[in-house]
Amino acid sequence: MRELPVSPAAVRELLRELESSGRRPHVLALGGASELAPVLRRQLLGGGGEPSALRVGEPEGADIYVHVLGVEAGPADEALLRRARRARVPTVAVAVGPLAGSAAVPYVLATDVVRVAPGEGFPLAAIARTVAARLPEDATPLAARVPLLRDAVCAQLVASFARTNALLAAAAQRRGAEPASLTLRQLRLVLRLAQAYGEQDVRGRLPELAAALGAALGLRALARKALAGSPPAPWALSGLVAYLGTVALGQAARTRFALASTPPPAAAGRAEP
Repeated sequence: MRELPVSPAAVRELLRELESSGRRPHVLALGGASELAPVLRRQLLGGGGEPSALRVGEPEGADIYVHVLGVEAGPADEALLRRARRARVPTVAVAVGPLAGSAAVPYVLATDVVRVAPGEGFPLAAIARTVAARLPEDATPLAARVPLLRDAVCAQLVASFARTNALLAAAAQRRGAEPASLTLRQLRLVLRLAQAYGEQDVRGRLPELAAALGAALGLRALARKALAGSPPAPWALSGLVAYLGTVALGQAARTRFALASTPPPAAAGRAEP
């Protein structure tokens, strides 16, 4: 009998962790320019988000804080951004108008600033990508409540897991060992994607987990077959197989969950004679 590439105990622990992360409320807080933050909130809700997932107010207690700047950052802005830093709340700044140039935003990394030129609307896709990059894996429960974030969160998640899995596989090949954590990370990716699509009952995702385990076994067999030919850089080939396999698994899971979350079209009524 073929040995499973991951232990049942590890899977149970993973399920418990993700179930716990989905229980508490997940909130994106907005602040800053009083006339602009509510506008951004309404636009983020335009994708069918839950109103309670987006609040205009203090950063404390939120998963992430988005601060909108309409003019040069003043004392009130700095105070809120400082509070977010002290509360260890990840922060994204949206700089509109005069600050859309190269001016630095206090307490916010340059990579976490989305700049909006005068006269332009909020670049929702860019804001979603920045939020996804700032939260990584922790963004999935929030994406379930704010669907406008979902594509960016899932794309970031698949890319991040694929890169890490490639490095793990390459490093294990250099040591002449099996990448033991690779399959567990692929299962984790599938479950996190399920969370992003609102599938909070992770134990109900057994079909997807079975498919992921089957894919993991197939990938291991493919890698062994490819490495049997003694390629010049076996570690690179092992990393490539892990990368492409994780991307394929993630994209397949995204398609599956997207289809499951799309309501079927209403049945057409019978035509009157």
